[in-house]
Amino acid sequence: MWDPTQYERFKDERAQPFRDLASLIERRPRMRVVDLGCGTGELTRELHDQLAAEETIGIDNSETMLLKSQSFGSEALRFEKGDVEGFVTDRPFDLIFSNAALHWIPDHDHLFAKLVALLSPHGQLAVQMPANHDHPSHRIATEAAVSFGISPRTVNVLPPERYAALLHHLGFARQHIRLQVYGHILPSAADVVEWTKGSTLTPYREALSAERYEEFLAEYSARVVAALGEERPYFYTFKRVLIWGTF
Repeated sequence: MWDPTQYERFKDERAQPFRDLASLIERRPRMRVVDLGCGTGELTRELHDQLAAEETIGIDNSETMLLKSQSFGSEALRFEKGDVEGFVTDRPFDLIFSNAALHWIPDHDHLFAKLVALLSPHGQLAVQMPANHDHPSHRIATEAAVSFGISPRTVNVLPPERYAALLHHLGFARQHIRLQVYGHILPSAADVVEWTKGSTLTPYREALSAERYEEFLAEYSARVVAALGEERPYFYTFKRVLIWGTF
């Protein structure tokens, strides 16, 4: 179960990649948009307003996140509970947008082909995904999961050049793909744990009892601080892949 309050502790930092991705989109009249993994819906509303879209649908599988979306909806903007993998539509979309969601899903060759099938003939695809799995904050989470008998998260994000080739083979005439490093100034290395508690550690919290999760968190925190040191403030580097394409 996602914790919106914990996730939004770094609300501004998490919003910048969304805005960088949104800036790549070509605004067109009367767009029909879907945001896959919309979270609380606040940024979905920002996207809807930026594009002056005719219709926008936000999809997320977290009830706790969607509870907050109720205050952002309107006649032209609505939110629905659902999984990205099972999402279907009877009308194509002019834009399929996904910010920090698709990295949870395996087999991107198959996933992207499925998404492309939901686009209109001149549609656009815009996707942003974390690619920070080699940073100690993520690597240590995997190691700690194994030591606690939990299956670690799989790394589903492909190298940027693989996405470039994939979009080419899927028929995109134009594309923009880049790996971008975001630098976040946190009070200390210990605050990296607060960051990952809102996202990376969520599956491990779900897999453990409350007591065992506290033990996991204590061990993970000690390992992270030992690896990152006592630097104050701490400069947290976070890599993300930004993908945009149109036919």
